[in-house]
Order: sequence, then structure tokens, then C-alpha cells
Amino acid sequence: MNGLMGKEWVGLETLPSNGYIAVANHVSEADPVAVAHAVYRAGHTPHFLAKDSLFTIPLLGRLMRGLQQVPVARADRRESQKSLEAAHEVLAQRGCIIIYPEGTLTRDPELWPMRCKSGAARLALATGAPLIPISQWGVQEFLGPYAKLPRIIPRPRYRLRVGREIDLSDLRGGPLTRSVLADATERVEAALTSGVAELRGEDPPEGIWDRGARCRVPRNQSSAAGRGKKPRHEESPTEPAAGEGEER
Repeated sequence: MNGLMGKEWVGLETLPSNGYIAVANHVSEADPVAVAHAVYRAGHTPHFLAKDSLFTIPLLGRLMRGLQQVPVARADRRESQKSLEAAHEVLAQRGCIIIYPEGTLTRDPELWPMRCKSGAARLALATGAPLIPISQWGVQEFLGPYAKLPRIIPRPRYRLRVGREIDLSDLRGGPLTRSVLADATERVEAALTSGVAELRGEDPPEGIWDRGARCRVPRNQSSAAGRGKKPRHEESPTEPAAGEGEER
């Protein structure tokens, strides 16, 4: 990584010393390595929640298990619960769980963070672990989205910024209802978008890209819809599940 890309890391010293969950935006298939590099150099062993099919690839799967990465079987509720238990164990050992809450490379045409899934927020609320946003920009100049070969000339440079802990204090301690998860997830989206905007030196778009709708939608749409259905105390808790892994 030192040879392939130049880098500028900001805020690594603010990472918690105890177990924490980091969420990052996703613009390139190479950025997990870039984020892991920064987290590792800060003195923390990175553990990714990743889709279980990656663990079936002979050499990659063996490497990921050896490094105690956490497989997520999103189609199997029992296996997802095991993933959640494994993540709890990592956090109990003061480890760092890294989650890409978008679930895949952003589909936003301008590469802004898109609508996130609720797994990271769910895990943070269930464990009480700090939720830290890590924004990065520039890795896509090394390896563009879905590109087959990297570009090494001229030598690319990327920037990475650790943001302030996402405040979930008012959401902790109660049932994990849909509106609570939607509210917490929108805070993740806001934190990542703000971090990317600062790195890019640009104002973000008013809306956020929704993968299902294939367009930008209002940023507070999910939590507003959830709160409009029922008061929070009347909602049913959602079923426990592990955070989403990366999807190709």
C-alpha cells in the first residue's frame, strides 16, 4: 500500500482504545485494504463483516478465517445470529469491526454515499460499542468501480478522515424498532456524507441515492415513514440480525 498509493490520514489518533465499530463509504473494491491499512497502523486489528461466499474461495477464504474476519450469511437467520455472536466476541476483545453499511459499491453516479442498510446501527445499539465514521476519497483513482486493472501511473493519492463518534445515546436502552433503526441508520448516512464532502471540498446533493429506486430520494424519508406508522413505544422490536456484509 505504501508503494502503490500516496495517502493522507486525518484523525486516527481519535479512534477508541476499546472495541468499536467503524463504518466506511465504498467507492472501490480496493478501499477495504486502504481502510484496513489505516486502522492497522493506528494500532487496531481490523475485522470485516463480509458475505459468507467470500469464505468459500480457496486461498482468500483461508486467509480471511486466519485473520478472524466475520462471515455473514444474510439468507440464513441462524447463521446471521452466529455472525452477531462472533462480532460481539471481537468487540469484547477490544477489536475493531469494519462495516460497509451501503452493502456494496455506491451506485450514486457521482460516487456519493448512498442509502445504507441497518446492520451497523443494529450492531452498535445491540452491543453499546462506539460507532465511528471513516470517510475516504481517492482510492477510486487507483482502482475504479468494477475495474479489472489498477492505474499506478501517475501514482494515485487518497485521503482518509476519521469522524466524531455517531451519537446514538438517545436511541440506546430501548427496543430496536424499525424507526429507531431507521433514525440511527440515517445518522450513519449523514456522517459519511459529511466526511466525504469535506474530503472532496464540495457540497453533497440534497437527496441520497436509493439503490432500489435508482434515483436520489429525500434523506429523512425512512425514519419519517417509520415514525408516521406508529409511535416509537408502540412498535414491535425487529428481529436480531448481524450487520450486512459486502455484496458484489
